[in-house]
Amino acid sequence: MANVIVIGAQWGDEGKGKITDLLSRSADVVVRYQGGNNAGHTVVVNDRTFKLHLIPSGILYPKTECIIASGTVIDPKVLLEEVDRLKDLGISTDNLFIAETAHVTMPYHRVLDRASEDQRAEHKIGTTGRGIGPTYADKSERVGIRIIDLMDEKRIAKKLRWAIEQKNIVLQKLYNLEPLDAEAIIAEYRGYADRLRPHVVDASLKIDAAIRERRNILFEGAQGTLLDLDHGTYPYVTSSNPVAGGACIGAGVGPTSIDRVIGVAKAYTTRVGEGPFPTELHDDIGNQIGERGAEFGTTTGRKRRCGWFDGVIGRYAVRINGLDCLAVTKLDVLDDLEEIKVCIAYELDGQVVRDFPSDARAFARAIPIYETLPGWRQSTSECKTVEELPSEAKDYLKFLADLTGTPIAIISLGASRGQTIIVEDPIHGPKRGLLKA
Repeated sequence: MANVIVIGAQWGDEGKGKITDLLSRSADVVVRYQGGNNAGHTVVVNDRTFKLHLIPSGILYPKTECIIASGTVIDPKVLLEEVDRLKDLGISTDNLFIAETAHVTMPYHRVLDRASEDQRAEHKIGTTGRGIGPTYADKSERVGIRIIDLMDEKRIAKKLRWAIEQKNIVLQKLYNLEPLDAEAIIAEYRGYADRLRPHVVDASLKIDAAIRERRNILFEGAQGTLLDLDHGTYPYVTSSNPVAGGACIGAGVGPTSIDRVIGVAKAYTTRVGEGPFPTELHDDIGNQIGERGAEFGTTTGRKRRCGWFDGVIGRYAVRINGLDCLAVTKLDVLDDLEEIKVCIAYELDGQVVRDFPSDARAFARAIPIYETLPGWRQSTSECKTVEELPSEAKDYLKFLADLTGTPIAIISLGASRGQTIIVEDPIHGPKRGLLKA
C-alpha cells in the first residue's frame, strides 16, 4: 500500500496529467485536492486526447474511485459539461465523488474575476478569468457557498439572494456593470444540484476509509509549486496551495498518512501569465521549444513562455514539498538541440545566489548562471529503457538529478502512455536512487 502525492515542481503545466494517469493504473483512489477549473490536465490514450479540468485523471480507469476533495472550488456548470463530454466518449463517471464541503464557483465570481483583472491594467496578475480567486476569497471571508448548501433548496435560495444582493452593489458601484438576476441563478443552480446529488459525499471520511482499508491512494493537485499562494512567486500566484502540504489540508487527511511525494518537472521550464522568469528565452530556441512542445495552456489556450531548466527552482520545489523522486517530462522536446543550458544559480546584486529568493523584486533582478551541456541530436521518443537513451540524454538527466539532489523515477518522451520510461514505480517500487549522479 502507498499513498502518493503528485505535485508540479515548476509553474504548472509540467505534464502532471500524464504522470497521474500513468500512476492511476496502480491506484485504487485518485483525489484532486485543490484548485478549480483554472487549470487542466491533458491525457492521451490510444491517440484519443482527454482534456480534464476538475475531474481527476483516474476517471479513465473504470475501477478507480475519483474524489474531488474539499480544498477544490467547483463550477457545477463546467463540471457537468466535463461529465457529459466523457460520457460522449464512452467514459463512465459513476466512480466520481464530490466533497460536500467543497466551495462552489458562482456566476458573480467569474464576472468579478474578469472585472478586477481588467481594472488592474499594467498590474495584471494573469488570471484565467474563471472566478477561482473570488471563490477562495469568499471562502476566507466565510460567506462562500458550499456543495452542501447547494443540496438544500431552501438554504441555497436564501444564501444566494443575500450574496447576489451584496455582489450587485460591487458590480454596479465599483465596476459600472449590470446587476445579476438572483432568481435566474437560483433556478439554474437548482438544476445542477439535482444532477450532482448522487455524487456528493463526506470526502474526508471516504478517503479515511480507503486509508484504513490499505488501498493505494494518489493525491493530485493543479498548478505548480511556484504558483502556491504562500510559497510561490507572489503576487503572480494562484489562490490555493498546490504544494504537497496542501494535499493533506485539501483532502482532509493527516501528514502521517502520506508515504511518498513525486514532483513533475519538464526537461526545460515554462510559465503562463505575468511575473518574472529568469531563464526565459526570447529567441529562436525559445520559439522552437514552444512549437515542438506544443506549449499552449489546456484551459485558456494561452501561449506558454519557455526557458531553460532552472535548478534553483528545482531545489526549492524539493525542499518545499519534501520530494523523494522526480518525473521529468518532455525530454524529447530537446532532441534537436546542439547544446542545452541549465541554470545552476543566480547572480543577484553582484552575489552568487543558490537559493530561491522570497522577495519577488529580488527574483525579478536575478540573472541566471548557466552550465552548458551537449545535446544528443537524435530522437528519444521511441526509447523504452534508460539504456536505449543517447548517452548525452542520460548525462543530462543525471545532471538534473544531482543538481536537485533527487532521483528521477519517470521519464516522459511524448504525450502517449507508451512514450514513458518507468525507472521506478513510485507506488509499488522500493525507493531507489536511480539516475541520481
